[in-house]
Amino acid sequence: MTDTSDRRGRLHRVLGLAFGVAVLIGNTILIGILRTPGDVAAQLPSPALFIGVWIIGGLYALLGATSLAEPGAMLARSGGQYPIVRRGLGEYPAFVVGWSDWISTCGPVALGGMVFTEYLEPLVPALAGRRVAAGVALVLLFGLLLWRGIRIGDLSQQILTAAKALAFGGLIAACLLLPVPADTASSARAGAAPSSFALMTAMVLALQAVIYTYDGWTGPLYFGEETRNPGRAIPRSMVLGVLLVILIYVLVNVAFVRVLGIGRMAGDPFVAASAGKALFGARGDLVIRLLVLISILSGMNACALMASRVLLAMSRDRLLPAALATVNPGGTPSVAHWTSIAVAAGFIITGTVNSVLALCAFFFVANYTLSFLSVFALRRKEPDTPRPWRVPGFPFTTGLALLGSLAFLIGSVVSDWSNSWKSMLLLALSYPVYRFVVARREVRR
Repeated sequence: MTDTSDRRGRLHRVLGLAFGVAVLIGNTILIGILRTPGDVAAQLPSPALFIGVWIIGGLYALLGATSLAEPGAMLARSGGQYPIVRRGLGEYPAFVVGWSDWISTCGPVALGGMVFTEYLEPLVPALAGRRVAAGVALVLLFGLLLWRGIRIGDLSQQILTAAKALAFGGLIAACLLLPVPADTASSARAGAAPSSFALMTAMVLALQAVIYTYDGWTGPLYFGEETRNPGRAIPRSMVLGVLLVILIYVLVNVAFVRVLGIGRMAGDPFVAASAGKALFGARGDLVIRLLVLISILSGMNACALMASRVLLAMSRDRLLPAALATVNPGGTPSVAHWTSIAVAAGFIITGTVNSVLALCAFFFVANYTLSFLSVFALRRKEPDTPRPWRVPGFPFTTGLALLGSLAFLIGSVVSDWSNSWKSMLLLALSYPVYRFVVARREVRR
């Protein structure tokens, strides 16, 4: 770290393997797994194909995690994918990755606040008509909690993720062990699976939805400087975390198939609610609402922690104002933290969070593409730099992850052109903004 960083405070190296796993699971398992299965079942109305695509999606996430764990452990810098791309591909690609990653990390904090109050309102009628205020209040509460320091953030992340894991474990056990009403799964038989070209198209569309649901496995990369023994802890937390997510996702979907049958699941916008109603009747709604509420809290905690680290990293490289590199005595990048919280609250107040996340979907895939390219670039540019973790099967494994990300980048452009062209326009506009930032930096030297 530079002397300037020392004067502004240091990050605390206090995080361990448990936090890395907790932040990965908290950032990955959200309400997508409760909603996406219906869309996937509509594409693949065959139990074997349906479960198979969740396994394939998990293996792709594992390829990505094992690939980016190498530069994450090698650099051990906080800031997510930004420092990896900067070291591998240069400052401008990193600038694009940094600001888009920050915005798309603030977005889930805002979305979590909105959805939490939406699901809580039937349980607390006093919230009726006050969703915006309640959502902003929840975001600000997380802001106050995490502002105190990284030790509090570590504890809250582990507690909330453990609660989420127990809640999902309870749902899985109930679906697999409780008797299923005779008129439920038997009334919805599997449909005919598509064949030949139609099957390939259906697999691609289903896999795209599944991989979006697995997104979040980069969580430990945001805390490289704060992790004890990052050369061991980062790869272990990423691999173990992804394996646990795969296990939960596969078991959840096996459980849903048992309760509802693949035919009834197909096209259902909220499969979990249907499964809860089938098993618990009128109480099913309460069960699923509580599961959603618990899932959201751990995700908000993770994203609120992650967002400030991106701004901190960019500020240290003088791509953002110097004040954003300030770290308080508790180890929280305080100015960056409150800036991120303010933006998340602003998304709720202005009602723009869904539009912002739609625009960021393009960058979500593009950032993975640049990150995988950075693994190749760093192998070429810095072959002798010590690597505590090396990608198994390199270059084939990372190459496969890169090809997958390129395919999904093309798919996101084709399937959502109305937002993709706006995202590409933002990408084009980012270059003059970057040049302006660099010019101002040079003048101040």
